[in-house]
Amino acid sequence: MSEESYQTPQRDQVLIRLDTFIRLRWYAITGQAGAILLIAFGFQYAIYWKICLALIVVSAGLNIVLTRIYQANHRLPGRGALALLLFDVLQLGLLLFLTGGLQNPFAILLLAPVVVAATSLHHYHILLLGAVTIAVITVLAYVHLPLPWDSSDPLRIPFLYNVGVLVALVCTLAFTAIYAYRVAVESRKLADALSATELVLQREQHLSALDGLAAAAAHELGTPLATIALVSKEMAHSLPKDNPLHDDALLLRSQAQRCREILQKLTSLTNEEETILDTQSLAALIEEEVAPLREFGVLIEVHNQGSMDDMPVVSRSPGIHYGLGNLLDNAVDFAREKVVVVLSWDSEMVRVQISDDGPGFPPSLIGRLGEPFVTARPIAKSGEQRGMGLGLFIAKTLLERSDATLLFANDNKHAPHGSGAFIEIRWQRDHLISKRGMSTP
Repeated sequence: MSEESYQTPQRDQVLIRLDTFIRLRWYAITGQAGAILLIAFGFQYAIYWKICLALIVVSAGLNIVLTRIYQANHRLPGRGALALLLFDVLQLGLLLFLTGGLQNPFAILLLAPVVVAATSLHHYHILLLGAVTIAVITVLAYVHLPLPWDSSDPLRIPFLYNVGVLVALVCTLAFTAIYAYRVAVESRKLADALSATELVLQREQHLSALDGLAAAAAHELGTPLATIALVSKEMAHSLPKDNPLHDDALLLRSQAQRCREILQKLTSLTNEEETILDTQSLAALIEEEVAPLREFGVLIEVHNQGSMDDMPVVSRSPGIHYGLGNLLDNAVDFAREKVVVVLSWDSEMVRVQISDDGPGFPPSLIGRLGEPFVTARPIAKSGEQRGMGLGLFIAKTLLERSDATLLFANDNKHAPHGSGAFIEIRWQRDHLISKRGMSTP
């Protein structure tokens, strides 16, 4: 997957169903109409109720037209959603103009369209809608008809109060929009990254399925190949050596034997790895991930700190292997000369510490390491910016699923001037150790 495809979830908006907008507007229409009728006929306050109802009818008419034109499951593009939200802001602004402006407590509903936009639209659509909303709020603070009230006891609200409401609404709009936007973006990042994690796990399952198919093929083909070898042997013995069929029988026997050897190799590989796939010692687990990385010109030292007779035997998990392999690969990638892996264990804890002598983690990102799509990572030795932080997120997620706790830091003793990266993976021994017992590597 390319870097551009990794960035797509961050810059693409979520397409909202038109039915969602229509339903929300029907709720708003019902509330607006009820409030207007209650004020005009329930409280008998002076209000331009006919004009207000006309604005509400326009909103209802738009709903009906959209329902007739589009299907309920139609999803609006960014501009379409922006247009509908702009209409809602302007329609509500006109209603507030007729009913007291910012003195009307329902003025806070002007924030709703901006919050909806913040969760689904591009940031420039959000800025445009926010600017229009702030403009409407500002106009309503200075220009509006009187608030419907009892004429025998008129309500006098100081102008400074209107200014305070204006500032409060603008501040609330900015805060809620930014908060909703950030939460929505992080949610989309997490959803996309978890989807990538699922793909990795599916790949591991497919590989395991291939191992099973290989074992099944070796078992099923063993008997017919043995029959072919036996028949070809009898044919070779019964035919004279000068008979052309004698050479064909020998060739058939040799090829059958070759097939049996190949199948035996597949079977032996499956049988030999069966116990490893089930359980293995901590040292064997680390060595399995370290061995392929020793060919990249970086010295990898593995130190065991603990009683070898008490080394934990762990259940082999694809998630743990992938997580540790990814962290070790990153350490080798950024190390200058050496990577040090320290294994330690006691009766309660199991620790794996990975450190390198490279440039270390950017200090500003240590607190965010492991989040999906973190792009500002150090430059690799090749001189190019690689990765989007997704691999580290997947590794951290898979390890945490095994109840591991990860610590990212700098300033380790193996790096020159204490500048290298340091990662510690820690498990409660009871959570990591195989329930089948203990063994030495």
